[in-house]
Amino acid sequence: MTDPAPSAPFVRPDVQQFLAYLNALPGPRTHEMEPAAARAGMRSTMDVADLPLGELAIVRDLAIPGLAGAIPARLFDARERREPGPAMVFFHGGGFVIGDLDTHASLCAEIARVLDLPVVSADYRLAPEHRWPAAPDDCEATARWVAESPAELDRRATSLVLCGDSAGGNLAIVAAMDLRDRPAAVPVIVHAPIYPVVALGADLPSYRQFAEGYLLSRASMEWFADAYDADLGHQRATPLVSDLSGMPPAVVITASLDPIRDQGRDYAAALAEAGVPVVFREAAGNIHGFASLRKAVPSSVGDLAAYLAAVRAAITEAEGARVMAQAAAG
Repeated sequence: MTDPAPSAPFVRPDVQQFLAYLNALPGPRTHEMEPAAARAGMRSTMDVADLPLGELAIVRDLAIPGLAGAIPARLFDARERREPGPAMVFFHGGGFVIGDLDTHASLCAEIARVLDLPVVSADYRLAPEHRWPAAPDDCEATARWVAESPAELDRRATSLVLCGDSAGGNLAIVAAMDLRDRPAAVPVIVHAPIYPVVALGADLPSYRQFAEGYLLSRASMEWFADAYDADLGHQRATPLVSDLSGMPPAVVITASLDPIRDQGRDYAAALAEAGVPVVFREAAGNIHGFASLRKAVPSSVGDLAAYLAAVRAAITEAEGARVMAQAAAG
């Protein structure tokens, strides 16, 4: 007797329409391009895929000292001036190979508005020109710089929130580990990865089920992993198999039609098993990359809003606990 065929997954109408358009496009796919061409291709689609930047009081480029020279970064803030408080450090997605400050500017602006936080987005070095651990080195350096509240930032951080999407979700987790193991000037109170890759190449069911036709493909994931060339046995590459005890509270969101969906699910479960407070959400019927597809997939606006509501609640709770602990110690 053979096993029954798996039922067709739920796909939202606007997602289905976007995938039909995307899959009908001529030309090479990401994994069939040179990195420079793939980066240009991603930048060229953002006006079609995502919403305009919108109103903000501050959008300012920064230069952060790093191990290999200055790390470009960008500050997004809905307020011209602000009192000391939490600050977010954001790491963009793109498989460690593509993506930059511009491709994720709209997302960072929305996060800054909704959470009423300063958001510093890091333009870390990309593979294959700069292979692992260049990216986590730059992300750790950026987080430590923001924690020190330098004059160039003009905002005093009392705590950090680390966030990123896809590969950037991996980097947010890794930076949280780095700062757990060697604390920065202020604590990380929440980390909030969006559809993170936490175990490159892990052959989980979603990796097979959504290998082709759902924007992010298995072939592209393999291309990214080959370019990144990480030591998969190291916690700064594969946080899923690392010690998660003592990590800051987390908010994790996945997409149900994502080849790396199961990695995010497993990461949230591993955090809970390690005793780390975690809120898990899944965007049912949506695809990888939805946080930056709010124009192409309008229902993604609701997914991002629900995720940010959970992040806001986690920050409020964690910041309150930090202030109470500080008062008790003082």
